[in-house]
Amino acid sequence: MRKEVMQYIRTKKMLQSFIREQPRWYRLLSRYPHKLQSFELEAMHYYEQTIPHKVEKIANSLQMASLMLHMFQAMRD
Repeated sequence: MRKEVMQYIRTKKMLQSFIREQPRWYRLLSRYPHKLQSFELEAMHYYEQTIPHKVEKIANSLQMASLMLHMFQAMRD
């Protein structure tokens, strides 16, 4: 694998652990280093770090907080 690709992966812990869990990417990046952006995007999807995933987590948290608030209000009445 090219040095610059390896250095880039080493700078980000998420990418390091992803390449260890998905060794096919090591082979792919060795042959096609221009696929680094696809690799990073795939890692973000794998670890649910994309914007839609983050929005979904926030929505779930808000829904849970709302449910708890309604439950506490029902207990008070």
